[in-house]
Amino acid sequence: MSTDKTVADRLLDEARAKTARSESPTIGKIALIIGVVAVLVSPISILGWVFGAAAIGVGVTAVRRPQAAKQAKIAMVLGTVAILVGVFFFTLNIAQG
Repeated sequence: MSTDKTVADRLLDEARAKTARSESPTIGKIALIIGVVAVLVSPISILGWVFGAAAIGVGVTAVRRPQAAKQAKIAMVLGTVAILVGVFFFTLNIAQG
């Protein structure tokens, strides 16, 4: 008897690996980290906008995965807040001179 896996066994292993990757909450954590960084650097307007947009983009991607949905939603809110704070400080800087 051969020790090689059958085609069905290989396909099953690939499907299990793909499912494990799709259920991983890693992308949600990454989105959350980007969102926190975005809020921290948002007084520096351009960086706040860039990181805020990145947090929203990665959050939209992560929200499709059930394991990462909560973190992704928080990241999207943080990204939006960072953009708004960045716009506020940018406007304040222009108004002062």
